[in-house]
Amino acid sequence: MRMLVNVTLPIEPFSSMVRDGTVGDIIGRVIDAVKPESIYFTELEGNRGAVMVVDVKEASSIPSIAEPWFLNFEAICEFRIAMTPNDLMKANLPKLAEEWS
Repeated sequence: MRMLVNVTLPIEPFSSMVRDGTVGDIIGRVIDAVKPESIYFTELEGNRGAVMVVDVKEASSIPSIAEPWFLNFEAICEFRIAMTPNDLMKANLPKLAEEWS
């Protein structure tokens, strides 16, 4: 299942890693390990952040996505299910409306 993952990177230890030159290598290793479909770096609530699209085969794979961010950056990771338009069409919203209205 496709998920959006918001990764909030606290100012520290990230700034120290920028200063000592290690941040690029670590981010590269994390991206290689997590293998997101896409990743965008941005600001999240005043902090450095990233938004990733990942394919989660089963719930037990969530730690392998989050732990590299937790352990290297003391990050906060938020997971949200993401649907394509085709996924939404499969939900059969008219039937649900009939059942629940």
